[in-house]
Amino acid sequence: MKRYLLSALTLSLLAGIAGAHEPAEAPAKAQAPTRVSGIAVEYIDPSVRAQDDFFTYLNGKWLKSTEIPADKSSWGAFAKLADDVQPVLLAIIEKSAKAPNQLAGSDAQKIGDYYASFMDEARLEQLGMAPLKGELARIDALGDKRELPAQIARMSKLGVAAPYDFSIHQDAKDSTKYVADISQGGLGMPDPDYYLKTGDAKMADTRAKYQVHVEKMLALSGDANAAANAKAVLELETELARIQWTKVELRDPVKAYNKVELAKMDAMAPGHDWKAYLDATGIGAKTSYVIVSQPSYLKGFVGVTKKLPLESWKAYFRWQLVRSYANYMPKAVVDQQFTFYGTTLSGVTEMRPRWKRGVGAVEGALGESLGKLYVEQNFPAERKVRMDALVKNLLLAYKQSITKLDWMSAATKKEAQAKLAKFTPKIGYPDKWKDYSALTVARDDLVGNVMRSRAVSYNRELGKLGQPIDRDEWGMTPQTVNAYYNPELNEIVFPAAILQPPFFDANADEAVNYGAIGAVIGHEISHGFDDQGAQYDGDGNMRDWWTKADHAKFAAKTKMLVGQYNAYSPLPGYNVNGELTLGENIGDNSGVAIAYKAYKLSLKGKKSPVIDGMTGEQRFFMGFGQVWRLKMREAEQLNRIKTDPHSPGQFRTNGTLKNQPGFYEAFGVKPGDKMYLAPKDRVSIW
Repeated sequence: MKRYLLSALTLSLLAGIAGAHEPAEAPAKAQAPTRVSGIAVEYIDPSVRAQDDFFTYLNGKWLKSTEIPADKSSWGAFAKLADDVQPVLLAIIEKSAKAPNQLAGSDAQKIGDYYASFMDEARLEQLGMAPLKGELARIDALGDKRELPAQIARMSKLGVAAPYDFSIHQDAKDSTKYVADISQGGLGMPDPDYYLKTGDAKMADTRAKYQVHVEKMLALSGDANAAANAKAVLELETELARIQWTKVELRDPVKAYNKVELAKMDAMAPGHDWKAYLDATGIGAKTSYVIVSQPSYLKGFVGVTKKLPLESWKAYFRWQLVRSYANYMPKAVVDQQFTFYGTTLSGVTEMRPRWKRGVGAVEGALGESLGKLYVEQNFPAERKVRMDALVKNLLLAYKQSITKLDWMSAATKKEAQAKLAKFTPKIGYPDKWKDYSALTVARDDLVGNVMRSRAVSYNRELGKLGQPIDRDEWGMTPQTVNAYYNPELNEIVFPAAILQPPFFDANADEAVNYGAIGAVIGHEISHGFDDQGAQYDGDGNMRDWWTKADHAKFAAKTKMLVGQYNAYSPLPGYNVNGELTLGENIGDNSGVAIAYKAYKLSLKGKKSPVIDGMTGEQRFFMGFGQVWRLKMREAEQLNRIKTDPHSPGQFRTNGTLKNQPGFYEAFGVKPGDKMYLAPKDRVSIW
């Protein structure tokens, strides 16, 4: 099951976060702390003009000297910080494993034993494919297509990809209730283009390698007809790809909201036993309706079930099961999985060390148990207080900006202010931690641990139906280097791990923090008002609160933004998809604009301090640009172009700053410079 979040990112009387905790009257001899610039000046390439290519000017020496680690598909500020968190988590895990007087069923026992079960490679080699024997036998025993609905439900409980799946979240038109949302799925490659683009040599090559990979994985699972079944799997998934909605179409929440009474599911997509599926999942006993995200897909899926033989479906289920549990299998299976998903799809040449994969496995099963210990040891209370102040500053800057908008009517401004006033910031870690008491962890049973963990997660989600909305729940763990906006809860969430340099530097002057984490905060707030989030009100209900004229003005601005990003090409022959990345591009442009206003307000009319020869205004934009420092392998870049709603790092930097008047002033950008856009061509939303 999947949860959907919009992300992947008041000015108080205080003089910004740097002085937020200084006493009102310092002792006579006390001196204000000396703040550093926070800018990695050692990476600046003086051979490139900031006015021509700001991304390369700021990060040029880093781009030239840095090699992407062999076990990474990309490398940059986000990846580096996330990687730095790994040994911290390992130390917590190892300490838990060695805890004296460890109680059975305690968090320490579960964390330690889960990790130990992953690291016991000898045990995994001894077991071979035996841990999947029961599920494989169940698939082999399918005797009729009428059993497909129950098998698909079974796949969901196992956490395995299936042609359709469900997620539990708030009803977009009644935010007081949880609802089950049935949506398309089931592909083994990242996007339908990998199956359907016949004239693209890269796609064709990947397709051929995928079929070989499926064949080898089926053979490792004991399939005597692996070659024929791999061909059948590719044929089946291609049929699913043909009827799937594109990722651009999936961005429309109105189009994806189709309320269907359970009794009418058969009429909506006839020829499939929907009652059997709903009963097998447990949905049928808990609600009277579901939301169908892509009705045309479900209707098309029924056609595919009729078209293809049962043996194709059995091969498909077998493949998806093995694929989903491959990383918990013997080395031969793990290596083969990496060959395709690591090397072919992402260009990675070396697998991550096993201990890092083990940490990831523990996070997947016991994320908040691990997060609680991480926060206790690595998140000072002062950091949360400072972030609270920064968030309030950004929210106030948004409030003031909405008031001054020249393109939005008074009626829509009133609604926008009402929504802004209901924003809920969550910083660092949840107030209430997830309960893992239902999870049993055995030191010698890795696959069993994974299955039980997925079952606990499944039951936790299913159990929400009919219950009050849990507004304390988080969609990310505290140790995650990321942030998100959830339109249904109207909340912005900033996990503890992102609140470190280069995003938040407690020793740096305010400018770099406003440009870095301030822009991230502004980015997430803006998701409440982007082309998707603006369709929800402050209570999380999908409601049109815009006037018709404001819709038209907003659409004109976003159309310009789509055009700008469509023109950017990270790889020869492949351009950014301006429609797919629209929401995140709105977030970047709006976030920087609002954070800059908040920074200027924090100066209270004073001139910004010059540090290391750079003005505060310059350091603000440099703080933003160094966050998106990034290198990426070609295969991974192609994957991201097809699937990622975020633009590549160089365009998140240059594309955003070309639209910012403050950037032109700070760096003296003039006509003829490559970073210059005529005022009429710049997009300013908030």
